[in-house]
Amino acid sequence: MNPESSIAILAPGLLGGSLALAARHHFPSVPIRVWARRPEAVEDLRQIIPSVIGCKSISECVSGATLAVLCMPIQHMRAAVDQIATSQVLPELLVTDVGSVKGSVVADLEPVLASQGITFVGSHPMAGSHTTGIAHARMDLFQNAACLITPSEKCPSEAIERLRLFWTALGCRVIEMNPAEHDHCVARISHLPHVMAALTTLAALKKDTRPIPCAAGGFRDTTRVAAGDPSMWTGILHENLNEVLAVLTETSHRLAELIQILKTDNLVELHNFLSEAKKLRDLVPPSTKTD
Repeated sequence: MNPESSIAILAPGLLGGSLALAARHHFPSVPIRVWARRPEAVEDLRQIIPSVIGCKSISECVSGATLAVLCMPIQHMRAAVDQIATSQVLPELLVTDVGSVKGSVVADLEPVLASQGITFVGSHPMAGSHTTGIAHARMDLFQNAACLITPSEKCPSEAIERLRLFWTALGCRVIEMNPAEHDHCVARISHLPHVMAALTTLAALKKDTRPIPCAAGGFRDTTRVAAGDPSMWTGILHENLNEVLAVLTETSHRLAELIQILKTDNLVELHNFLSEAKKLRDLVPPSTKTD
């Protein structure tokens, strides 16, 4: 079931392109409009999904849409929302996004849209990849993925339910939380892993690249996300700065603890340190997706 009669996708990169593929598969009769800053990106998507409607402007894209999804980097969302707010849109238009930070995004975008009677509810499908661009889009990217929706206290319940139905129809497990809780959680299970992958790569290879030919699964798995787009991740870490700094401070304490254990060559404490990490890691359910 999908309550939306027309879907607008703004920026068809990995997430936006995958969203278009998934929406076309699950809602074959629903019109899908797509806008991108680079017209050739829309044409690339149309080669994959000929039925999508390419748009030359954001206003054209959201005209007649009941759901608009912002799929551009966080730092570019406000400019898009400013254009939506001055466009002729249906009274039932619901705007959401796929950004990795919610506190600043909701605080910035919701009032602009609300001033024009447009509802905004944040979304964050936990389904990204270190790869970028429409060439890597996948119809099944959202299947079995968690999607965090982050309504503010002002959000009408019917808008929240519409968004829940939309992501559920695409195969997501929907989890609702407020924007602050979202940013706290993703700092630990998304933003910290990216930073640690970057730190591991730099610590291992910056001064000496000779180990590269020796790299096996452990190094590749641990550092995979460090291959992500630096510009996008600069924006993410900046927007969630306080939560990222808090968890990095905790991380520095754990690192100092490990260094002290190793300095004293305390095998019992070392075993306990590693055992605690294993017990916590074992609580994480196995992935049902392949990257």
